[in-house]
Amino acid sequence: MIPFLDLHEQYQSIKSEIDGAIRGVLDSACFVLGPEVDAFEKEFAEYCSVAHAIAVNSGTSALHLAFLSVGIGPGDEVITTPMTFVATTAAILYAGATPVFVDIDPRTRNIDVDLIEAAITSRTRAIVPVHLHGLMADMGRLMKVAEDHELIVIEDAAQAHGAEYRGRRSGSIGQLGCFSFYPGKNLGAYGEGGAVITNDGELATKMRILRDWGQSSKHNHVLKGYNYRMDAIQAAVLRVKLRYAQAWTEGRRNLAARYDSLLSGSDLITPARDATYRHVYHVYAIQHSARDIMKRRLEAAGIGCGIHYPVPVHLQPAYRDLGYGIGAFPVAERFAAETLSLPIYPELDIDHIEQIAGLLHAIPSEAAA
Repeated sequence: MIPFLDLHEQYQSIKSEIDGAIRGVLDSACFVLGPEVDAFEKEFAEYCSVAHAIAVNSGTSALHLAFLSVGIGPGDEVITTPMTFVATTAAILYAGATPVFVDIDPRTRNIDVDLIEAAITSRTRAIVPVHLHGLMADMGRLMKVAEDHELIVIEDAAQAHGAEYRGRRSGSIGQLGCFSFYPGKNLGAYGEGGAVITNDGELATKMRILRDWGQSSKHNHVLKGYNYRMDAIQAAVLRVKLRYAQAWTEGRRNLAARYDSLLSGSDLITPARDATYRHVYHVYAIQHSARDIMKRRLEAAGIGCGIHYPVPVHLQPAYRDLGYGIGAFPVAERFAAETLSLPIYPELDIDHIEQIAGLLHAIPSEAAA
């Protein structure tokens, strides 16, 4: 058996540190916000090369607070991509704004910057690039569009911890960057967690107030806020894991390079590789018209795999009221129908990569026979 992800093995590799960190929180009896969260915020901000990190209880909460902090609300439009987890769209709706989708680039699978200007209206307030699978969007060109139209950029970096564009870390280029620490992420908690990063001190202060019931100090509620606080156990776990983030990322990148080498010459489309970007491979997704056959064959061989994401947001039943139908975003729709995510995590044996690649080489020719 080759699991799609093995969090148990990761835990075993750092068990003593994790257990000690959790015991420290239990001994302190400080379970919500507090010193561990403060320390994690400082360390994560440094990791991202920004001035401020605001720790919250999920990546969705991070997005919601980011929108609220810049005053996005009813009547506003926010441009993003339908090839993402539904949380990106949900958070825009939580703020009372309207999501406006733009199709993806077929090579990077990220928002197609060439299509953004055509989607801008007098109601557009922000652009939300989603750094899908750990590869950043074309932030240089995107920021130019945003600046030309005086739009806010909020990076959805939920899958891109430590990714880079021209040497700059994900989340640090737009006005705000939002992260998820869901357990399966490259930097994952042992429960839910998220963070917003920014270089704007006023926005940081506002988000700290909003996440804690709108309190500027105890029992002084100056804003209508939310219960979006991070718990200390998650912060303690994340502080331990953050020390390994760089090594784990390089492990993923080495495995991805091996996949690339072994799958070259096949008719599979592999993730884009470009010196402009530092891809962190939260997901290693291949693309092929025989995706469903490949998935069945891999699973029959005891190899875990997944699909990120089988239905674009605009075709999800819950979001059909946004007014889009089949054919609205053909590149995203084709990718959703053909994408397959392969095992990739630092603890994965390189021999398993060779086994998986060998099976993948055989399946397309068998399917065509």
